[in-house]
Amino acid sequence: MRRRFFSDTSFWNTPLPSSPVLAAENERWRELLYWACPEGGFHINLHAWTMPVYDVDARTPRVRVERRFALIRDGVLSGDEEPREGGMFFRHARHRLGPEHPLGHGPGFGPEVPIPPDAHPDPAGDAHLILVDWEQGWAWDMWGVLRLPDGRWCSFTGMRYRIDGDGVFDPAWFAAEIGESIHLYGPSRASGVPAVAGLIMHDEVRAGRIAHKLAFGCLAPALLKHSPPATWTDGGLPGGIPQGTIIQLDPALDLGRFPLSPGARAVARALQEYGAVLCDFAGGATLYGEGAWAHPGMSWEGLLGEEDLRCIPFDCYRFLAPSRIIERGMVSNQHPGILGAYARRTGIRVGHG
Repeated sequence: MRRRFFSDTSFWNTPLPSSPVLAAENERWRELLYWACPEGGFHINLHAWTMPVYDVDARTPRVRVERRFALIRDGVLSGDEEPREGGMFFRHARHRLGPEHPLGHGPGFGPEVPIPPDAHPDPAGDAHLILVDWEQGWAWDMWGVLRLPDGRWCSFTGMRYRIDGDGVFDPAWFAAEIGESIHLYGPSRASGVPAVAGLIMHDEVRAGRIAHKLAFGCLAPALLKHSPPATWTDGGLPGGIPQGTIIQLDPALDLGRFPLSPGARAVARALQEYGAVLCDFAGGATLYGEGAWAHPGMSWEGLLGEEDLRCIPFDCYRFLAPSRIIERGMVSNQHPGILGAYARRTGIRVGHG
């Protein structure tokens, strides 16, 4: 079994207090989860829109990973999708894209990165990829990973961080201005947290014990409001849930009331003991499992299913009071996926121009 990501005293690995302070907006935020996901209960991303994790070491080939944002800006990449994907993130940053701008690769990342020859990013649109060197204590994560026809690798984002550290990025590392996406400065999650943080790992579900906080995404992150450990947000809903907020499954809830698979029971216990952190925008309400397709012979089949937690309604959860609210973040309507999802739910356009 893999070791636990981050230090034992990390935010991610610290159980919730026995009597936490609940958010004043607890009931309204739960209503927003039902608005985001009318069928109720969390989905679990296991087969797409999640992240494969590869172990690497000193013997893993080092590969140059180029900055995909720079390739778009310079006209090297073309096609129907590239200008749209790059342009929406450049919208509020064009005046800042000078030679010193990181253009998606954060402090200390690359340009040489250990990538196994058989590595495959998430097949869905986000194309995440996570690499962990347990011997040296480093992790690399990327979003928008692409292998070009000539064999070169590029990615929209890139972060390198200690896997034995606290798992919380320092906001001072990122010079983002209000309106911009944090993706332009390195983080792969739009909330500015490590991509590996909160992942449901295959081996820990198999062992029946998850000893860390989880990550979740939903349709209702707040516009321009976030809370630590988030360092940013891509939320677009006025009055929504600040990214970085923790949700907890009622620890007094008798899990025996629900027809849970053994894998789902392990996830539910983690939600009771550690909770889950709002880390991203998603088209409903979902947790994230690692991408098992990355490893031959590994499968979620018979262990954990994407709908296995649906039987526990959102009424059984509670939101904890954020430690503090920071009013900064991305302007949401530069992201067509977010704007379109809100429009389909409400019939109106949200966000600022």
